[in-house]
Amino acid sequence: MNTSTDDRNMPPLLEVENLVKTYSRKQFAGPREEVRALASVSFSIFRGTTLALVGESGSGKSTLALCLACLEKPTSGLIRFEGSDLLRLGERDLRAIRPKVQMIFQDPASSFNPRWKVLEILAEPLAFEGTRGRDEMRSRAHVLLQQTGLSSDLGEKLPIELSGGQRQRLAIARALMLDPELLILDEALSALDCSVQAQIANLLVELQSARGLTYLFITHDMAMAAHLADEIAVMSKGRMVEKGLPDKVLKQPENEITRELLAAVPRMDRSGPRAES
Repeated sequence: MNTSTDDRNMPPLLEVENLVKTYSRKQFAGPREEVRALASVSFSIFRGTTLALVGESGSGKSTLALCLACLEKPTSGLIRFEGSDLLRLGERDLRAIRPKVQMIFQDPASSFNPRWKVLEILAEPLAFEGTRGRDEMRSRAHVLLQQTGLSSDLGEKLPIELSGGQRQRLAIARALMLDPELLILDEALSALDCSVQAQIANLLVELQSARGLTYLFITHDMAMAAHLADEIAVMSKGRMVEKGLPDKVLKQPENEITRELLAAVPRMDRSGPRAES
């Protein structure tokens, strides 16, 4: 979205090299079976840009996201964030990195305490850090409500009283409380209806422009990937099978998996990524 020549001359914010994640699964009869969820995945994301990671369920997208957010430990490979190899860091150093990488999920309500009000949910990340006073946390929460298109009047509401779109905006606001560098959006729009998807997508564009955010946008929706991304990467069976600029991936897909994903989008406009506004 915001890639410039200067951005490309800088080191990537995130570099992934030959990432492998293997799970051991017990079979009903016989020895344990190893299942490879990620197989030698490599890519980079430059600061202030969006990489859309596209693939069907079971392709390894969410496993990759959990590894990048330090919520799963890869079997082997390298994850370098701001020049630091995350897999070589101790727990103390990882604690300093984790606030800079935030995840937003398909169902944000599952990560909210249903008994907490909106302002309490927003303040939680800063309260956990223990470095801010109550007034500062509330003030920052009100600012982020406004920046994500939510009324301050919602501060005393419970999550169940919000619409799906409002809950997703709340999830984005909570992630931004810690001033992250990278947002990982794991199917964050797929549970919303089309009009709300468009509104949240536009919000993401605005926030990226205003705050210089970097996105890993995980989806099975090739049309939304083309709308938001500077680059599209396609995954299948734990492997990255294609990666390129949206215009090229849409018009000249090289892999059969990519062609199948494109064919699944009805009347998709393949003219390329969204026009800048």
